Amino acid sequence: MRILGIDPGLRTTGFGVIDLDGAALAYVASGTISTTHLDKGQLPERLKVLFDGIREVTSRYQPDAASVEIVFVNVNPQSTLLLGQARGACITALVSSGLPVAEYTALQMKQAVVGYGRAQKNQVQEMVRRLLTLPGLPGPDAADALGLAITHAHAGAALARLAKANGLAGLGSGKYRAGRSR
Repeated sequence: MRILGIDPGLRTTGFGVIDLDGAALAYVASGTISTTHLDKGQLPERLKVLFDGIREVTSRYQPDAASVEIVFVNVNPQSTLLLGQARGACITALVSSGLPVAEYTALQMKQAVVGYGRAQKNQVQEMVRRLLTLPGLPGPDAADALGLAITHAHAGAALARLAKANGLAGLGSGKYRAGRSR
């Protein structure tokens, strides 16, 4: 199974692609999609760059599933709204590519990857490097995206089995195609 992780951001969106074969994880690709070349006032154009970038990544790497970080509420409500729009562009691109989308909080990702929900960025980068046996540290946005893919690799199947056992499989509320995971 190939999993695409997305760490949404209006300026920089991270992506990470891994393969899952049984319990083995393998690095495929990672990087960022940047809108910093556009003026801050060009919100629609920046959202289009994110949408097109995610579509290009899905076309190039052909993932089977995607996981996206759930937006947290900032102190600044305007920043939260802008981040939510960037996240919406990313999710729309994933769903329009036919991918099931799972969602995880930053705390869930850090817990799954580092073992501590309040881990620092550098700790996530180091654990992602170790788990995927990378020669160097991925950038912070790419590391978070790879961490989301790893989280889904570890938690996605277990959550699906739990939902099926509890009779929750197939419920449509609050789900993107294959379901919201949290």
